Amino acid sequence: GINAEYGVHDDVDCSHYMKNFDIGHVPIRINRAKGLLNSINKNFGTLAFCKRWLERAGESKYLLALKHLCDLGIVNDYPPLVDQKGCYTAQMEHTIVLRPTCKEVISRGDDY
Repeated sequence: GINAEYGVHDDVDCSHYMKNFDIGHVPIRINRAKGLLNSINKNFGTLAFCKRWLERAGESKYLLALKHLCDLGIVNDYPPLVDQKGCYTAQMEHTIVLRPTCKEVISRGDDY
């Protein structure tokens, strides 16, 4: 849910990433970026991952290499959604209405 007065925008600091599985071969000239991509392929494949998981996989000093992979379109970044400082934002699979006495799912379909 969001605070409609402020709207939702991407936060400045991104923590979640995922390899773009639709992209073909892209030449990578920076050795550190090649190594990071190999680590991403080995540990995550096309599953989403966060920075701390890279660290758990043994990566360090990877930020420039990760940025380079994002700039090339090999990895997509998924920044958190924020609306107003101090407020929470939830990303949902369905549209819901919060009423004083109940919650109503208004996008209910075959998948729910």
